[in-house]
Amino acid sequence: MLKRLFKRNKPSRPIDNASVPEGRRVYAIGDVHGRNDLLNNLIEKILADDGGRSAAESEIIFLGDLIDRGPDSAQVIETTMKLKENAGAVRFLMGNHEEVYLEAVRGEEKAVRFFNRIGGRETILSYDITMKEYIGLDMAQLAERMPSLVPQHHIDFVSAFENMITIGDYAFVHAGIKPGIALTEQEPKHLRWIREEFLEEDSPHEKVIVYGHTISDNVVEANNRIGIDTGAYESGKLTALVLEGSERRYLDTGT
Repeated sequence: MLKRLFKRNKPSRPIDNASVPEGRRVYAIGDVHGRNDLLNNLIEKILADDGGRSAAESEIIFLGDLIDRGPDSAQVIETTMKLKENAGAVRFLMGNHEEVYLEAVRGEEKAVRFFNRIGGRETILSYDITMKEYIGLDMAQLAERMPSLVPQHHIDFVSAFENMITIGDYAFVHAGIKPGIALTEQEPKHLRWIREEFLEEDSPHEKVIVYGHTISDNVVEANNRIGIDTGAYESGKLTALVLEGSERRYLDTGT
């Protein structure tokens, strides 16, 4: 009980007082979901923004769910791999869709079934398989096909994604955190899947939580969190949060 109370009494940080360390500039990108066109557009905006400002230690953080739903998941993985190779300071969080992807590519039939239900069909079709072949396979056959369909370098890349990144007064996660639990003791299942319990909590957390996972028409700024999943795969609006000192601003692909 005392341990639980201690966790709840960790220092908290409301959004209006939050900052990142001096000399750093952070670009956090919301859920891409297979929209390689939007990703390339937003990367151009980020590079132009960064190049037009004073020198800083700049980095890009992807909040997870690079894949599924949109048409170009395999291409998104290639684009982000090249971005990391060329830009260096690029980090990735594991989303719930990446979690299921990694289970499905091992050829587990149950995982492949679930993967297809949550948007994995589009991911599968972004690899070297035709619609005719896909339709002709039953689920057991598709599961057997998966390990040879997805290249190992994609699997290795996604497998290395992180669960949480903390910078200054911010913590970056995919879905959210379980309220009342210290950041250092959060479980991956909550960081990747949580929704209502996190969204309904309005008390300040140890840090301001930056997350995706839950779609909204516009950026959500609450007392304790910032949500930047603007439903890119349907809306055409892929959003990035920019943090520099105590400043917050946004870039997006919307009209």
